[in-house]
Formats: sequence, structure tokens, C-alpha cells
Amino acid sequence: MHEYENEAKERWGLTNAYKQSSAKTSKYSKEDFAAAKVDQEAATELFVYAFGNSLPIDSPKAKEAVIAHRAAITKWFYDCSIEMQKQLAIMYIQDARFKEYYDGRVRGLAQYVHDAIMAQPN
Repeated sequence: MHEYENEAKERWGLTNAYKQSSAKTSKYSKEDFAAAKVDQEAATELFVYAFGNSLPIDSPKAKEAVIAHRAAITKWFYDCSIEMQKQLAIMYIQDARFKEYYDGRVRGLAQYVHDAIMAQPN
């Protein structure tokens, strides 16, 4: 069992997103999970590029990163609306594990990812 699976079930087990994600991922092979990680990393690299080049959070490159992030989640896990993505963005700066993931790439990236996602119109 994935180390965060119990926590996720406890927090979101009754949500449609959790049910959809569980249904999808229950059929995944190791290769599928690896491919999902590649897509997620590609989106993160777009954020790294935009942030590293000091591009505004509403720049075309930052918007491309936001769209790639949402698309990867939708493709591999659950239908990720803009509103859902904004809830994730809050978690990225409030949950130390997520913050560490982004800031481990580039210090300040978690806040940039949050701000770029929040800059989207609903």
C-alpha cells in the first residue's frame, strides 16, 4: 500500500475525485505509474522554467505549466477542475511534504506554483 493511501482515503474517501482516482489507479501497472510521474514531472519542469526565468505568474509559459499540471492530474487520476486545482495549490504551500517537493527543486517554487494556479480565472 502506498504510504499516503490511508491518509488520502481518510481525507477524501467520500469525494468523487477520490473514487475516480481509486478506480483508475487500481488498474495501473508499475509502467503506468511511471508514465504518470513523467507527465507530472514535465508539468513541474514547466513551472521551474517559468519561475527560473522570473516570468510573471500570468505569463504564457506559466499558464502552460498550469494547464499541463491540471491535464496530468485529469489524465492519470481524476477530472481536475480549475477550482479543484486551486484547492491543490493551497495544499502545496500548507502541507510541508508538497512544499518540500516544489521547493526542493527551486527555493520559492511552491509559492510560485500556488500563485500561478490561483491566477487562473474560474
